[in-house]
Amino acid sequence: MNRFHPVRAQASDGVARPDNELALLDQAFFDGHRVTGQNEVMQAVWIYEQAIDSDGLKRVHHNLGYGLLGRRIERSPLPFGRHRWVADRGPSDIDIVDRARPRAEVSDWADERSQLPIDPEKGPGWHLGVLPLTDGSTAVSLVVSHYLIDGVGLFIELFDANLDNTRDLRYPPPRSRTRLRAVVQDARQTARDVPEAVRALVAATKMARGLRRVSARSPAPAIVALRGGDDDEVVVVPWVSIYINLDVWDARAKALGGTSNTLAAGLAAKFGERMGRRRADDGTVTLQLLISERAEGDTRAVAVSFPRVVVDPTRVTTDLRGARAAVKQALKTQRETPDESSHVASLTPFTPTRALKRLVGGALTDPDRPVLCSHLGDTPPGARGIDGTDAEYVTARGIGQHLTRRWLERSGGQMILQSARFPDTISITVQAYQPGTENTKPALRELAAQTLAEFGLTGKIE
Repeated sequence: MNRFHPVRAQASDGVARPDNELALLDQAFFDGHRVTGQNEVMQAVWIYEQAIDSDGLKRVHHNLGYGLLGRRIERSPLPFGRHRWVADRGPSDIDIVDRARPRAEVSDWADERSQLPIDPEKGPGWHLGVLPLTDGSTAVSLVVSHYLIDGVGLFIELFDANLDNTRDLRYPPPRSRTRLRAVVQDARQTARDVPEAVRALVAATKMARGLRRVSARSPAPAIVALRGGDDDEVVVVPWVSIYINLDVWDARAKALGGTSNTLAAGLAAKFGERMGRRRADDGTVTLQLLISERAEGDTRAVAVSFPRVVVDPTRVTTDLRGARAAVKQALKTQRETPDESSHVASLTPFTPTRALKRLVGGALTDPDRPVLCSHLGDTPPGARGIDGTDAEYVTARGIGQHLTRRWLERSGGQMILQSARFPDTISITVQAYQPGTENTKPALRELAAQTLAEFGLTGKIE
């Protein structure tokens, strides 16, 4: 679904400083979550069967500050102004745990790391941690604000950092503009944005009509009554990592009449069925695909599109041809049809906080209850390690910080499947929360094993 484009260009002193305004979709993503109190991060976890190379880890850690992670967001002084990127090299230290823990606790440690403070405005926008394990192996966790970078972008940054391909994006330091200069500059930009905002208003009206038709077709997810006093409990959505031999995976995809991408989509649809996310009208499962549009030199935080595809989960375990055709058509439509949601992002700076909060809140009750399916494709070789060498196991996921049980129950739960291909393994991360059921890692591991078996697959599940 996507291809990696390692960025190696390094600006010289003779090159003018680039425009540091956030792309409209980046600002919409950031503002939409900020008004509802959400904070999205990404986490990559590496497991080495031996001690890591400390010098190599420090080198990569330093290099990560000279790329898309070496920045943070500075908000406009105008309520309707565009935010800007400013330089921030990130944390100077690596968090190294003194006491070793059993390997069975790596997942819990990763959860702990995923919930440590991350702030794309004040910093730190990312952090790196190391955990020695009692069997002599080592776990490393990198947590990054999703408002700085997306999944494909992160793997590109890791590739470059491992190969010492550092860049100076020439972003200005924080608070380098006087308030008067910032107001004048942002007011001028706002005036230039008005025509696009008018076009976005037309697109938003069309989208609203479409959403009303969808709502009329399917009821909103039922809200499960909560036990007294537990609605504000913070919940880390259960997740599991699955590692499958790449040759076995590709052979199974071919035998089912599909591709690696469509096998991942079929797996997501079957998981969605098992997690009660079938559509009420026809029993199908809606997949929200994340398709990378990142190109050479791209500095956007979120360089993706979000096509939807409807899949019949009852057929994917024996025949992927229907899912393959549906995905192919969805991607074709995405290429040929203007993405109205990206146009609507132009309205974000002009949308009052209360209205923006209502818009984001309305998305919580999407009647289709889509399964988020992100297939990162073939990762660059250097992204398999964080110290200049390859780790035995790598997994990555996007996760929300400080999610409450109330939010998860009101939204009808959550289902996310993310996958990435490495030279000999496909790594799959499944996160799921279903209201009214046992939401634990052991239960999800059992569900994962059962689902893989339906596809004739086996793998290492952690």
